[in-house]
Amino acid sequence: MNAMQIEENRAYRKNLSSHGLIYLGFEEHPIKVINLSLSGLLAELSDKHPEHRIKDIFNSLQVSPRVDIYLPEMRVAGEAEVVRVEATDDGLLIGIEFRDLSYDIDNLLYNRRAYRKNLSTLGEIVIGGNEYVFTTQNVSVDGLMVRIARLLDVEAGSRLPFSFKELQLEGEAEVIWAESDEHSTLLGLKYVHLARDLFPGVPRFIRDQVLSV
Repeated sequence: MNAMQIEENRAYRKNLSSHGLIYLGFEEHPIKVINLSLSGLLAELSDKHPEHRIKDIFNSLQVSPRVDIYLPEMRVAGEAEVVRVEATDDGLLIGIEFRDLSYDIDNLLYNRRAYRKNLSTLGEIVIGGNEYVFTTQNVSVDGLMVRIARLLDVEAGSRLPFSFKELQLEGEAEVIWAESDEHSTLLGLKYVHLARDLFPGVPRFIRDQVLSV
């Protein structure tokens, strides 16, 4: 195989200077995008933390390579996987492959105010004095969308207790909207009270947080 064929088989990467956020280790960190392709990007996480923090971040990426990213200049946010990590004099060089992205994210963030992470986990909610199991469709720091596998009559404005046993998280949410199909009920919920300050593992991703690195 000659050099031209090798280049043709590679995903085209465009060199650019852009900034974004990466969510890992339960924290949001500013990144500088070095180059970008249709399948992923190469980014630099600068060392603005004490040395042990960079080591902690490096170790966390070895344990769990799945991360959330936000690239405001490209209006993209979503889930990605870290496939390469290299320590440099300035911090970390991170190779990322896209997994599940949302586009035109500025409009979504404007309407929803916070990034919604696609997340499927089981929880329980109390409606009319009865407890029902639900599955989350997506989750943000402001609220969540859940599906209950039965038809229910739920009014907007209702306040409902909910809990996640595995996450050791509980609280109360207000029903913003409710929809039903033939077999299930879909609820859009906004937190009224959470036992913790934030839903674990879910970033906020606000454009103003993107700082030069």
